[in-house]
Amino acid sequence: MSFMSEFKEFAVKGNAMDLAVGVIIGAAFGKIVDSIVNDLIMPIVGAVFGGFDFSNLFVALGTVPEGVAMTLAEMKKAGVPVFAYGSFLTILLNFIILAFIVFILVKQLNRLKKTAPPAATPEDIVLLREIRDSLKK
Repeated sequence: MSFMSEFKEFAVKGNAMDLAVGVIIGAAFGKIVDSIVNDLIMPIVGAVFGGFDFSNLFVALGTVPEGVAMTLAEMKKAGVPVFAYGSFLTILLNFIILAFIVFILVKQLNRLKKTAPPAATPEDIVLLREIRDSLKK
């Protein structure tokens, strides 16, 4: 079997295609969660804490040139090394929300997948098992 035919067989197998679809949907879902955090949750958190903005939480690790505003974007633009822990907190919140949503989704899918209890063993099978067990004695 040639290399190209082996690759074609691998690429069109169900598992590879399922993985590709899962990655694409996961990336899109990640953008939705990112938007929920940045556009819905963080503004509410900012309003509750008096205009607090996580994205501008940072510590400058170098000297700040004169005239550079003390915002994360301006610091990065000026090439000042920064410890941007606010961005990390936002991404951590994204992860927690995404993990919680995936947990709920998997939990619900598992609940829906519960199989019916096994059917009762037919009477003839029960009788055969009893005969087998009595012969073993």
